[in-house]
Amino acid sequence: MGRYVARRLLLTIPVLIGASFLIFAMVYALPGDPIRALGGDRPLAPAVVAQLRDEYNLDDPLLVQYAKYVGDLLQGDFGTDFRGRDVLDTIQQRLPVTVQLTVVAIAFEAVIGIVAGVLAGIRRNGFLDNLVLVSSTLVVSIPILVLAFVAQFVFGLQLGWFPVSGVGDGWYSFLLPGLVLAASSLAYVARLTRTSVAENMRADYVRTARAKGLPNRTVVVRHTLRNSLIPVVTFIGADIGTLMGGAIVTESVFNLPGIGRAVFDAVRSQEGAVVVGIVTLLVMFFIFFNLVVDVLYAVLDPRIRYD
Repeated sequence: MGRYVARRLLLTIPVLIGASFLIFAMVYALPGDPIRALGGDRPLAPAVVAQLRDEYNLDDPLLVQYAKYVGDLLQGDFGTDFRGRDVLDTIQQRLPVTVQLTVVAIAFEAVIGIVAGVLAGIRRNGFLDNLVLVSSTLVVSIPILVLAFVAQFVFGLQLGWFPVSGVGDGWYSFLLPGLVLAASSLAYVARLTRTSVAENMRADYVRTARAKGLPNRTVVVRHTLRNSLIPVVTFIGADIGTLMGGAIVTESVFNLPGIGRAVFDAVRSQEGAVVVGIVTLLVMFFIFFNLVVDVLYAVLDPRIRYD
């Protein structure tokens, strides 16, 4: 297991380099001049423009800019944006909001999705099974932007059950946006769990357990569910990084000052250092959670071993 984890950690090096370079190159290719955009309707003096372009290495070729950025990054310097703010300060300020939103979303996704999938899987073609299939199809077909506005209007403004904006109510502020963010993934988890449970319910080891006279609850929870969770855990582990990176729409609708909005604002203003720093961090999260998922395989299924 130790050698396997070490190999996976070594593989993260080229992944991080490749991901950061691709993002850096895409920001570099955006049209427009970010320095001139700083002045707005009042253009900056040519001397000021030249000084800023030299300070941020904007006149250098792409590879030279990236090499200088990586050199600073290896020294713990994430750089500064065009307004002089440290990128690391932006990450430290915005990341906790996105982490809280992601934790709530994953909780909804795992609990509701798995429970709905299990109930549908053990009662195939029944009422609950049809309800899960229809509702999950409906949720997946609705764009998250539409779902966010509808949820905000109905449950926030009309019914008054949840706050509709900001983080002033602590964790309670993240319940509605977390449910919206998790909606599509929740539907996929429910369908995946249903399929896996229904398949394992017909397996030989389940028939053997029933033949031994084990209670139905023991057969479902201890035998069927444990093996059925392997593909579900894989999906949820990969989805954590996706939710953190894809929270732009949810954070914008619910006015959450998270890292998704920071990336969106940085892309619009061509803040390359901000975009690359945040995205590289998200890639690290994605790699870490996938490694955790691989380790959990051995816990869920003792037959799985890593050399």
